[in-house]
Amino acid sequence: MLRALSYWLMRYRRNWRGTIVISVANPLLFLIGVGAGIGSLVDRHAPAQIAGVPYAAFFAPGMLAAAAMQTAFIESSGPVAFAARQGGYRSATPTPLEPEQLMGGHLLFVAGRVLTSSTAFIVVMALFGDSDGWWALALVPAALLTGLAFATPAAAWAVTVRQNRHINTVFRFVILPLYMFSGTFFAISQLPGWFRPIVYASPLWHGIDLCRNLSLGTATIGRSAVHVAYLLVFFIGGLALARRTYRQRLHS
Repeated sequence: MLRALSYWLMRYRRNWRGTIVISVANPLLFLIGVGAGIGSLVDRHAPAQIAGVPYAAFFAPGMLAAAAMQTAFIESSGPVAFAARQGGYRSATPTPLEPEQLMGGHLLFVAGRVLTSSTAFIVVMALFGDSDGWWALALVPAALLTGLAFATPAAAWAVTVRQNRHINTVFRFVILPLYMFSGTFFAISQLPGWFRPIVYASPLWHGIDLCRNLSLGTATIGRSAVHVAYLLVFFIGGLALARRTYRQRLHS
């Protein structure tokens, strides 16, 4: 597993500077443009729709969870599909490395990417005063778990994909709608009643609600435990499925 991880780290050495800049620049631009810009209008005209808190404080943790989902999906879909077709996975297949080790090494790398980008986002949030003191520390594992809840199912599916257009389709019709309608930018109470149960079934909504309550200092043990358990189901279930699909694909 560590050998597989070292392969992805060696690849990452060539572009880590760019991703670090993006990890800091993106949250900074979003928090200034959306949180402070649009937020001033929301705070003035519709504060009740976001539970009376400043819009920037409402928006920032939702964006954190959504960014963790996006990073996890991007890192565990296209790279996995390419590696399974003609990249690192195929090169490693004749070696003593097992498919589970290739999977584990790659997912460790994905977890590291989610962890570093989320930590950078949280630091920017703290600098803007958009998190409630020491509760910000709990946002790190919450964002990581949110990302992993998408990373393992995505990897389990992507290793079977033979054309990149399928990944683009999923990103366009699954990831982006989740990004827009899971509570990132506005409260779920503003959605039609018939649509809300669909949103509540999304792991992203659980990640957003967990991060938001932790950030605002309103988290309770019971509600947080439900969110963590739900995200763990996706993470562990995706991991179990990935073990099967990796072995079937790489031994075919």
